[in-house]
Amino acid sequence: KFLRRMEIIKARWVVPVVPANTTLDHHSVVISDGKIIDILPNSEVDAKYPHPSVVRDLSKDHVLIPGLINMHCHTPMSLLRGFADDVQLQEWLMHYMWPAEGRFVDSDFVRTGSSLSIAEMIQSGTTFVNDMYFFPNVTAEVVDQVGFKAAIGLPILPFPTRWASNVDEYFSKGMEVLEKYRNHDRIRVFLSPHAPYTVDDPTFEKIRDLVKKEKTKIHTHVHETEREVTEALSQSNVRPVARLNKLGILTPDTIMVHMTHLNHEDIDMVAQSGAHVAHCPESNLKLGSGICPVAKLLSRNVNVALGTDGPASNDDLCMLGEMKTSAIVDKLKVESAPLPAWKVLEMSTINGARALGLEDKIGSLQVGKQADITAVKLNVMPVFDPVKCLVYVGVNTVEWVWVNGRNLLENSRLTTINLQELKVEAEEWREKIMAWDRDRKQIDLKSIREQIRQISENSQVEKRSVELKELQAKLHEKKYFVERGDVLGTTTDEYHTLLKDMEDALAK
Repeated sequence: KFLRRMEIIKARWVVPVVPANTTLDHHSVVISDGKIIDILPNSEVDAKYPHPSVVRDLSKDHVLIPGLINMHCHTPMSLLRGFADDVQLQEWLMHYMWPAEGRFVDSDFVRTGSSLSIAEMIQSGTTFVNDMYFFPNVTAEVVDQVGFKAAIGLPILPFPTRWASNVDEYFSKGMEVLEKYRNHDRIRVFLSPHAPYTVDDPTFEKIRDLVKKEKTKIHTHVHETEREVTEALSQSNVRPVARLNKLGILTPDTIMVHMTHLNHEDIDMVAQSGAHVAHCPESNLKLGSGICPVAKLLSRNVNVALGTDGPASNDDLCMLGEMKTSAIVDKLKVESAPLPAWKVLEMSTINGARALGLEDKIGSLQVGKQADITAVKLNVMPVFDPVKCLVYVGVNTVEWVWVNGRNLLENSRLTTINLQELKVEAEEWREKIMAWDRDRKQIDLKSIREQIRQISENSQVEKRSVELKELQAKLHEKKYFVERGDVLGTTTDEYHTLLKDMEDALAK
C-alpha cells in the first residue's frame, strides 16, 4: 500500500488567521503532499496519525502562523543596503540608486542580491514576495531554485536601463518571462510600471489591455511622496490616483504601493475600484515620504497588505518588524481607532493573498491550503496573547519555515541556500561599489585647472567650447556631493571658484 509522506508539527499555539482573531492552544498542523490535511489538538494527533514520516515537537513555546507575504520589494537591492541613508526619496534615487544601478546592475548583481534577500526573508518568516526589479528572469530563477514563492514584476520605464533600451523592449523581454512561468506553481508574473510620474498614458493603456488579455496584475508605486502629488497637480491639475482611475488602471487587478498623502476623493476612488494597497511604513518613514492612512482605507473595505520595500530603503526585510512599525505608527492617527494586533497580522498574510488573487491557496492555515507555514519561538514570559506578543515584541525568533510543505528553514538553518558563499560574493560587490563611489566624489583641482588651460589654448573655437562644456557638466555632477561635504579635500568655496574659472574660460 502506498504511504504518503506525512509531517506533524506540534505547537504551543496555532494562529490560523482564518477564522479571524482565533488562537488554538496546544494544537498540531498535519501536512502531506505540500498541503495542510488537518489541524487538531495535540492530545488527539498521535492516535489519529500513528505513523507519520516526521514529527516536529514545538509544543513548548512556538506559535505557528501562515507564511508571511511581503507585498512589495526590490529584492536584488540588498547589495545596495546602507549605500545611501538619511536622505529623502528624490535625492536617494537621483544621486545614489539610479547612478549605482546604471553602473552595476546586471544578471550577476541580480542573482547575488536576490539570493541574499530571499535568504533574509526566509530567516524572518516570509514565504512569498511581490517583487519588482530589473532582470526579473534572474530573480525568478533564484526563486525557483530555492523553493520560494514570488510574484515577479516586469519593470516598465520610459528610459533605458541595463535591462532594456526602450519601452518596447521592456514589454518584449517581459513577455518572454511571463510565458516561461505562465503555469508555474510557485511563481506568478505581474506587470510593474514604475510610477505615474515616470510612465505616460499610452504606456499605462497598453499595460491595462495586456493585463486583461494575460489575466495577470499590475504592481506599481503610487503617491509615494507629497512631491509626486503636487507636481502632478502643477503639470496637469489631476492627482495621480484620479489619473490612473480615468485610464482604467484602478481595478481589483491592481496593487498600489505606498499610497501616502491621500485625500477623501482618492480613498473613494480606490474603495469603489476594488484595487489593493501595499503599505510600507518603515521605508516611508526612513525616506520621510509620509504614511498611508491604513485605518481610513480599511474602514472603506479597501484591502491593505504589508510590504517592506527594498532592502536599500528599509533597510531590512523582516515582516515581523514591519508589523510592529505598522501597528505603532497607526496609533498616531488620533482620528481613528487603533488597529488591533490580529488585524496587522491579517495584513501580513491573508490580505496579501487576496491582493495576489491567491486567497484560496495561501495566507491562512486551513485544511486544503498549501503548507506555507512559519514557526516563531516566543522568547518572552509570560505570554498572555501570542498574537500581540508576535506583533509587538521584537525579540522573538523565526526557527522553522515550510513552503509547500518543504522545509526551507530547519531549526534556524537554511536548507536550500549557501549563506557563506553569498557572503563572499556580497563583499566583492561592496568593494566594487565603494571604489566607484569614491572615484565619482573626487575632484582634483590642479588637474581640472590644467585641463581648462589646455582646452582654452585650442584655436578651434567650436571644439574648445564643446570640450569646456563637457568638463563643466562633469563638475556640475559633483555639486550635490560638494555641498554635502562628501568630497574630501575640496571646500564649497574652492568648488565655486573652479566653476567661475570654467565660466570665464567659456566666455572668452
